[in-house]
Amino acid sequence: MSLVDTQIVTVGVGPVSRDDVVAVARHDARVEIGDDALSAMADSRAVIERLADDTVPHYGVSTGFGALATRHIPLDDRKQLQRSLIRSHAAGNGPEVEREVVRATMLLRLSTLATGRTGVRPVVAQTYAALLNAGITPVVHEYGSLGCSGDLAPLAHCALAVMGEGVVRDASGTRRDTADALREAGIEPVELAEKEGLALINGTDGMLGQLSLALHDLARLVTTADITAAMSVEALMGTDNVFAADLQALRPQLGQGASAENMRKVLSDSKIRESHRLTDECPRVQDAYSLRCAPQVAGAVRDTMAHAALIADRELASAVDNPVVTLDGRVESNGNFHGAPVAYVLDFLAIAAADLASMSERRTDRFLDVSRNHGLPAFLADDPGVDSGLMIAQYTQAAIVSELKRLANPASVDSIPSSAMQEDHVSMGWSAARKLRRAVDGLSRVLAIECLTASRGQQLRAPLTPAPATGAVSQALGVPAGPDRFLAPDIETAVELVQSGGVVDAAEAHTGPLN
Repeated sequence: MSLVDTQIVTVGVGPVSRDDVVAVARHDARVEIGDDALSAMADSRAVIERLADDTVPHYGVSTGFGALATRHIPLDDRKQLQRSLIRSHAAGNGPEVEREVVRATMLLRLSTLATGRTGVRPVVAQTYAALLNAGITPVVHEYGSLGCSGDLAPLAHCALAVMGEGVVRDASGTRRDTADALREAGIEPVELAEKEGLALINGTDGMLGQLSLALHDLARLVTTADITAAMSVEALMGTDNVFAADLQALRPQLGQGASAENMRKVLSDSKIRESHRLTDECPRVQDAYSLRCAPQVAGAVRDTMAHAALIADRELASAVDNPVVTLDGRVESNGNFHGAPVAYVLDFLAIAAADLASMSERRTDRFLDVSRNHGLPAFLADDPGVDSGLMIAQYTQAAIVSELKRLANPASVDSIPSSAMQEDHVSMGWSAARKLRRAVDGLSRVLAIECLTASRGQQLRAPLTPAPATGAVSQALGVPAGPDRFLAPDIETAVELVQSGGVVDAAEAHTGPLN
């Protein structure tokens, strides 16, 4: 049974999946907590309550936090300790973070609570689920997380809402006082007890949620890149011989083989391609790297994604908190909240996205240059000189690619010590996640402009006809040939087709499922 289809995600002791994250974050799937999780939370809470009564200080239960961990907190002050922790750590600043990111963050914190390893009461987890199901989204800000001790500030803003404080957006998107929104939804705020405040903010959930969403989007975009590359090869009178399975098998990189297979399928039965099969009259010996090596680059992106997915799935199966309640009932301090594993792959994906976009831009540029486009008019203009064609569309693409190269600079190599040098090395994983989101968006726009350009190139090869799959993509774009017109809406149409999966859908209607 598909969780996405039923729009119900059950959060148990085991991990949620990346598909679950997408379902809850983007599609408002309903969240339910499994009986196994409720039982596990109750058991570990009993451990915490025994320690709370102990005269010996226990970190996170009866002490301060971070650099203040040596102070023993009297019983009467511990509820105030929890409130103070959340209020002080809800120190984010800057623009609001997207709703889907906040929902993903909350789901993943709930998933960790449900493992029973954090020591919170079941009511805390149930309140997180209630907020998600009511469509109430805490206002979380762009800046505040260093990605060590987890995503402290973003998670604190979420926890603040569970306490009935701060600011949220309701199901309609209206910015509201949290207390009013919870009252209207019939949700009782939680008064946090020992250990619970710490358990709500020590996690990699913000960066992991964004990684899960990015992997979902990149899976569609890397297939789209194979399709747009095939369209460019076709309309630039390139050869598909280099994508042959036996040639690809000589270098058994898995992603490369998958991309080459896609390109072969998409180019199948192209009359444009058949018009220049290698003969004595055909002067083409080999294509430029941006055409010939497309599977090698897109394939490397696929392999990078596979590694990132492995790390994401391991993190989804983790119980990240400090201290943590072990299976045998110990309460132990640890360093599992450090975001390095997630931060590295977030940065790695931004590098891959930038390079995939860079190659796409180079193919677009070839279309516009009469010395390289094999007989097409300058800039693909209807009347070059009177019309500018797609000249400035390539400028737009180049500007985005330049931005993607800047975003490819890794965040995870930076570290600014905090908490009086107690947290003297931080991951910057949240920052890596934020720039990856921009990189994924930029990549989709670059591919859209290549798609638009290659479609125009196909039109200009008439009466030769494109492959059924590539022709279907052009038809889905629906941009007519002719004199210059207001170009921005045409580009935005292409962007929407790429981001919605419409390019892949149009091609797959003729090829069957692509990799």
